[in-house]
Amino acid sequence: MSTIDLISADGDRSRTSGHDVPPSALKFITCGSVDDGKSTLIGRLLLDSRAVLQDHLAGVQRGGQTDLALLTDGLSAEREQGITIDVAYRYFATEERKFIIGDAPGHEQYTRNMVTAASSADAAVVLVDASKLDWQNPQLALLPQTRRHALLAHLLRVHSLVFAVNKLDAVADPALAYRHIQGALARFAQAAGMDMGAAVPLSALEGWNVVDAHPGWCGYAGPTLLQVLEALPNTPADTGLPLSLPVQWVEKNPASSDISRGRRIFWGRVATGSVAPGSAVQIFPSGQSATVAQVLDHARRPGPALAGRSAGIILDRELDVSRGDWILAAPMSVAPAPATPATPVSAPATAATDPACAPAWPPRRELRTTVAWLDDEPLVAGRVYWALHGHRWVKAKVRAVLHKLDIDTLAEEPATQLGPNAIGHVDLQLQEALPTMPFQQARVPGSLILVDSASHKTAGAVLVN
Repeated sequence: MSTIDLISADGDRSRTSGHDVPPSALKFITCGSVDDGKSTLIGRLLLDSRAVLQDHLAGVQRGGQTDLALLTDGLSAEREQGITIDVAYRYFATEERKFIIGDAPGHEQYTRNMVTAASSADAAVVLVDASKLDWQNPQLALLPQTRRHALLAHLLRVHSLVFAVNKLDAVADPALAYRHIQGALARFAQAAGMDMGAAVPLSALEGWNVVDAHPGWCGYAGPTLLQVLEALPNTPADTGLPLSLPVQWVEKNPASSDISRGRRIFWGRVATGSVAPGSAVQIFPSGQSATVAQVLDHARRPGPALAGRSAGIILDRELDVSRGDWILAAPMSVAPAPATPATPVSAPATAATDPACAPAWPPRRELRTTVAWLDDEPLVAGRVYWALHGHRWVKAKVRAVLHKLDIDTLAEEPATQLGPNAIGHVDLQLQEALPTMPFQQARVPGSLILVDSASHKTAGAVLVN
């Protein structure tokens, strides 16, 4: 389990162990165009919330001034060029909540890094640099990278979207600039079908409206950015769907003398639904059925596991299960069935062979998808890539490029290829069927990653429609 998971799990345990306890840790990213002030904003959040140690602070002094961007830009190349290249994670806490920040790069070349960070985030803070816009124009146009990052966050089901209008202290009329930029953001969000959580005017450099309020500035009387973040909800887990769990690791236990059940533990993170002892499951792709004998959490404590949590599953029999396989809910009855007592199932499941039952996760070979293309080589019909679904690798062929999404007008345009950082609709044909579902319904089973089979570079993020 990663550091991020441990912090999130600690927040969840706090929520369930007492009455007046803070909510779960919030994972959020900062994104936007290069030099919009993302690293400086995070540095200001850390500094003003007193999350920076004195020796760390002494190491980011430049000419007697604190360079806030250096608190997150840790790579030597980042410090030399003054830009963020890789995603940097930082952790801090207030009296109200714990936070995990992902500082995503703003340069278009590193959009793939931003997509990686957004794929697991609860919220996105999109920076808008007021000094780069025609702020005196009521119908001003937003920067393409601002639109692209906001659109990608929306496509990736990031639950909350907050716009931070930065560098308003650098324009002549901050109140007018904020009013016009807020209007442009509202129009863009409405056209894209996004819910705009808030648009906070701030100066990351001066610290205005970041942690401490700057009353009356820009005519704004709302909460500060930190207060907005403290109130945001976490992304709800896909617990209302049938069970799906991609097997990440198979733990062997040959020393066990208990032969009444399987002796191997299948570890992974529950993608959807829940699993508990007695659950009837089916293994993909073999189609073998079994019953769950025991469920362990990350600390090997027995108990049920919900979507979003890591779990180890022990079956009631030995089956051929490897890394990359899926443990799915057993096929369900098509016709309504009478209620049955909630007793653990001990007999072998026969639903897989029952014609009256339908698979909970019907496998599909042909997918209509939305692709965020990240490679330098354009996506064209006919090319074959490796596709990663959960922990399973299959070959995927591009059947057709249907549309390209114009990030300025959000309109679908006819296209025959997708260039770097373009977003479009693509038909894929898989070498073998996969248990998928539309991404809007299930985040993990509804997404794939395309990898160039020659260069092994991550080429595209795929969302199943």
